[in-house]
Amino acid sequence: MNILLAMIPAFFWGTTYAMTQFTLPDWPPLLLGALRALPAGLILLAIKPSQPKKAQWPILIKLGAINIAVFFSLIFVMALTLPSAISGIGMISVPVFAMLFHWVISKKRPNPVQAFFGMILVLLAWMLFDPSSITLNPIGLVAMLAAISCIIVGSTITKALGTRIHWWTILTWQLIIGGALLLVSAGVQAFFLPQQYFDAISQFSLINAAGIGWIVLLNTVLGYSMYVWLLQRMSVVDFTFGGIANPIAGIVCGLVLMSESYTPHQYLLMGGMILASIAPAFIQLLRRRIPNKAVVD
Repeated sequence: MNILLAMIPAFFWGTTYAMTQFTLPDWPPLLLGALRALPAGLILLAIKPSQPKKAQWPILIKLGAINIAVFFSLIFVMALTLPSAISGIGMISVPVFAMLFHWVISKKRPNPVQAFFGMILVLLAWMLFDPSSITLNPIGLVAMLAAISCIIVGSTITKALGTRIHWWTILTWQLIIGGALLLVSAGVQAFFLPQQYFDAISQFSLINAAGIGWIVLLNTVLGYSMYVWLLQRMSVVDFTFGGIANPIAGIVCGLVLMSESYTPHQYLLMGGMILASIAPAFIQLLRRRIPNKAVVD
């Protein structure tokens, strides 16, 4: 049941790209990031008020800057420059980069299964992103790589916090801090480049409002709350299976909302990348449960 619940936040996160292109085209990424983070953080604060201790502010500011301010900006750059399916599929390569990061920084060698499927994932991604078969915006690709780096660094910081800070405080205040940083950054950008902001505000419509509501309430308030709540009740390995809903949502929403279409060969590569991304977790889960079953028998 928990794995099915884990698919809910993953699905909503996968809709971000197509929903942004469909309802909020040409909006500045900094403004979109601020609109996503700050209201969500304030809603969570209203639901359950929390106050960080004085010694906790530096790490929360660092976390808010990386996990929210920079990451959300990059996500919306991707949403406005890359096809929805490609963004969703590209982000499932996070485990490969995390594996390399911990190998280089922490000297933690990946196990053979992770290394094997990591190489398969890289090979399939190389074939899918081949410039001769698909044209992609280089700005979007750089944003994708930077966003993956933010996930790895931010997750490392979050894990290092351990039990030092309550999970709700981390969730709420990283959104508020990151949203505030984005709001200030958007204000500075609007001062120097006012036209894009003026166009967005002056042409505001119900479709724009629906898109913002979706991104704030479903993608962020619901998605992040369920994510943190579920991680208290299931292993990261189990949660990984729910993540399969993310790229699937990106592909489906891109097809339905943006009329994106790919060749059967490209869809096959996407499917292979999805399977390769969850295979190590599936094998680990299988190994963990078979001995338990043997003990029961």
